[in-house]
Amino acid sequence: MKRVYLDNNSTTPLDPRVAIALEPFLKDVFGNPSNLHFFGRMCAESLAEAREQVAAFLGAAPEEVYFTSGGTEANNWALKGVAFAHEARGRHIVTSPIEHSSVLSTCQYLAENGWRITYLPVDRFGLIDPEDVRRAITKETVLVSVMLANNENGTIEPVKEIAAICQKTGVLFHTDAVAAVGKIPVQVKELGVDLLTISGHKLHAPKGTGVLYIRNGIEILPLIHGGHQERGLRAGTENVLGIIGLGTSCKVLAQEWPTQAATMKRLRDRFEQLVLSRIPEVRLNGHPTKRVPNVAHFSIGYVEGEALVMNLDLEGVAVASGSACASGEAEPSPTLRALRLEPIFANSPVRFSFGKDNTDEDVDFAFAALERVVQRLRAISPLWQGR
Repeated sequence: MKRVYLDNNSTTPLDPRVAIALEPFLKDVFGNPSNLHFFGRMCAESLAEAREQVAAFLGAAPEEVYFTSGGTEANNWALKGVAFAHEARGRHIVTSPIEHSSVLSTCQYLAENGWRITYLPVDRFGLIDPEDVRRAITKETVLVSVMLANNENGTIEPVKEIAAICQKTGVLFHTDAVAAVGKIPVQVKELGVDLLTISGHKLHAPKGTGVLYIRNGIEILPLIHGGHQERGLRAGTENVLGIIGLGTSCKVLAQEWPTQAATMKRLRDRFEQLVLSRIPEVRLNGHPTKRVPNVAHFSIGYVEGEALVMNLDLEGVAVASGSACASGEAEPSPTLRALRLEPIFANSPVRFSFGKDNTDEDVDFAFAALERVVQRLRAISPLWQGR
């Protein structure tokens, strides 16, 4: 059976050039980077090079790049590390209801331990108004955390404007850029952020590696204790394979992401045009223009989202009904709840996220499968029959 992968916001295939870069570290370069002997030094030097590659891609200084086990750890560290380091100033954090579960769950944890969390409203596209951020900030606010691009519907938030507001009020600002890096320009100095999260496996690098950018001078407490690694702020022997892979991927993307993004957008736009013109009762979620180029997120009326995903898989098309970290949930995701969709659309999400290796043939194959699946599911839907 032919299979088409359109779930690149969940994870991406390993870039062949990354795989080649990893080969020596699967064989001869196996040392612990903390050791002073030859084998340790070889790994330490390679980690330093990877840190420089990531830093160059983000427009940061190498000493501002801290490696983690992934985006979830980096988000946890950003919120908890800042909250506990600055609680003498206040116990107030501002965020949005459409954040990744690693941010929302961390905020819930902090709320259960005495912090006050303000959730900003979003419009029907999932867009935050920077003025709402300004109004939410108080003298007790220590951190604002708003994602750069939503991982479900792809809406790009006005992070630069929000960062400027935070800077003027003396409040630290963190952005989860996992769904944005590699699709739109992400330069930390230009954005004006204090902390920023990325994840390796969303960038054709191995799973199990991420980065928290921490601007020089920011006070933050460690999340993991026990060693001197990452300049004393993140203990544990480094994931050498993952870090080398992420560095290599950032080096490749620094040259190729504009071309990749343009290709993804062309394919995404063509797919959306087919869906919206030929399948009735479909709602496109996310901002029509302020959106990352690879995501097409639909609510297909009178069809349950999980049924769509499972039936498309049987047809050879891999997609998602939302965030991979929320798969299996019976209720609509926090993002869809925040958009206040009509009930007929709230439970019928399906996300097609394109990658650099997709083709026009993939678009045709996926659309034909979607059209068949929707027809089949609606044929047995009493809501569709009785509309």
